[in-house]
Amino acid sequence: MPSIDEVSDAQLVTSIARYSEVALAEVYRRHGGAVYGLAKRVLHNASEAEDVAQEIFLRLWRQPESFDPARGSLRSYLLAQAHGRAVDAVRSSAARRRREARDAMRTAQGAYDLEHEAWDLAVTDQVTSALSALPEAERRAIELAYFDGHTYRQVATMLGQPEGTVKSRIRNGMRRMRAALTDAGVRGVDA
Repeated sequence: MPSIDEVSDAQLVTSIARYSEVALAEVYRRHGGAVYGLAKRVLHNASEAEDVAQEIFLRLWRQPESFDPARGSLRSYLLAQAHGRAVDAVRSSAARRRREARDAMRTAQGAYDLEHEAWDLAVTDQVTSALSALPEAERRAIELAYFDGHTYRQVATMLGQPEGTVKSRIRNGMRRMRAALTDAGVRGVDA
């Protein structure tokens, strides 16, 4: 009986099909370094390369009939398997990172949007309250200028008042609103 070192790769695979752990160990001794090296070059990660190499030899153990010596050497078969599995791992990892980044962005945006919406509602209530507390002449001038988008001149024409009077009413009303909003705890109105 020949020594294990003298047995061909095809004969080793036949022995693996008969559940010979010694044959699998010899195949690993012969080709494990090349399989690991290729996986590491593709993955750039030693731990992941070890996982790929282990998976390739486990696959050979479970499905030795998938190797066909007529199609090529065992080494080329194992390297092709390792390359394919390593590329799959790279793609899977990249897809996972994109998915995680997208999910993190959605979560961050969702939290921001919810906080932003709550803040907007609170500020809207405070602005409405401060606006309604103004004298009618100041409130009306501010509504026309800021909420309806009219110029000072247009507001003056609409109210039938001098432009200077409208400007003064808007300025005084804005000061009162700023004070009311500051008293209500709305920050950022001092600018």
